[in-house]
Amino acid sequence: MIECITGSVIHQEADTVVVENHGIGYQIHCGNPYRYEKNETITMFTYQHVKEDDIRLFGFQHREERRLFEKLLQVSGIGPKGALAIAGSEQPGRIVEAVEQEDDVYLTKFPGVGKKTARQIILDLKGKVSEIVPTLTEGLFAAPPQEEHSALSEALEALQALGYTEKEIKRVKPMLAQEERTTDAHIKEALKLMLNT
Repeated sequence: MIECITGSVIHQEADTVVVENHGIGYQIHCGNPYRYEKNETITMFTYQHVKEDDIRLFGFQHREERRLFEKLLQVSGIGPKGALAIAGSEQPGRIVEAVEQEDDVYLTKFPGVGKKTARQIILDLKGKVSEIVPTLTEGLFAAPPQEEHSALSEALEALQALGYTEKEIKRVKPMLAQEERTTDAHIKEALKLMLNT
């Protein structure tokens, strides 16, 4: 198995990124999809999925996301596409929490996951995924804390709705927090910062 690939981003599409390593371009399917700068050097943790007529690489920014993906593949009715949509959501901690708390309503928000599949995920994975994210309230994969309803939090929600990733939003949040603004002003400033960074 290819553990990870480190190289330069040479092409991106809606659900794939091509990473060049020593003259070879690896097409990697991503769930987020992640957004990178052209020629940015990245490391993707990969899973190689082999079928009779197809071989694909699935990529994740962190090993924990890949481990969750592998667990989801063991669930009856979940294929690579569905597992990627769930594991690549940037909130594996929240997903593990939903499984452990039997929150099937949260799981049905993912594409292709109905009530029956959500219950199957819980049945197959409860007690088996908590070690992926040892402490759900700390670290990178913690469920996001409840923020007070403010102009800044409304602006961040709007940016997420516009399709910006958690990584992009986290990068500009500290700069936005330095000054009081209206929601619209925060959004305009965030867009300006993203264009200049």
